[in-house]
Amino acid sequence: MKLSIVMPVYNERGTIEEILLQLRSLDLEKEIIVVDDCSTDGTREWLTERDGQGIRVLFHNRNRGKGAALRTGFAEATGDVVVPQDADLEYDPQDLRRLLVPFERGVADAVYGSRLIGGAPQRVHLFWFRMGNNFLSFLTNLMYNSTLSDMETCYKMIRADVLKDLSLTSDGFSIEPEITAKLLKRKLRIYEMPIAYYGRTYEEGKKITWRHGLEAIWTLFKYRFSI
Repeated sequence: MKLSIVMPVYNERGTIEEILLQLRSLDLEKEIIVVDDCSTDGTREWLTERDGQGIRVLFHNRNRGKGAALRTGFAEATGDVVVPQDADLEYDPQDLRRLLVPFERGVADAVYGSRLIGGAPQRVHLFWFRMGNNFLSFLTNLMYNSTLSDMETCYKMIRADVLKDLSLTSDGFSIEPEITAKLLKRKLRIYEMPIAYYGRTYEEGKKITWRHGLEAIWTLFKYRFSI
């Protein structure tokens, strides 16, 4: 089973080398697709020199957002299963091995790596960030009759044929609730498994804010009541 790993990148020069080293070391049949969303800190130039060295690099000519970068990468994926990968070292690529198991058993259409159900290392920080994640997951479950613990997780591993049928449109961070809403409305088989989370503070470069939470709420309502 081939895994396509799609990594959107925007100004991650300090971590890009390490995360790609971790991804390359995975003993899996895989492809690594990196989409640079018009970085300005040297990431773009560094990636240009390494395109084809175990990774495929795609470039946006202007900053379009995480969702747009993911959609660019998804469109080029050739694997049986696809998963996003953040470039900031908050997620451990070693967890991808375990997330593949339900697919190999033939029981899953999507597997979410949950940062909120325990069983793996979790950084203790940012109370209100955690409360925001809990609220968004609660709202998702209430509106879509589900039991997800971590709707906003980056690790949403999805069968490629299912993913390409979702017709995703979001350009920003609202890609996360859009994916979840469309999977749940199709009543597909979704599983959760615990993953590690080495979260960053805002001083360390975390980008998501409360405004993105409002966008997520709107997105959940939008797709719940759309045809």
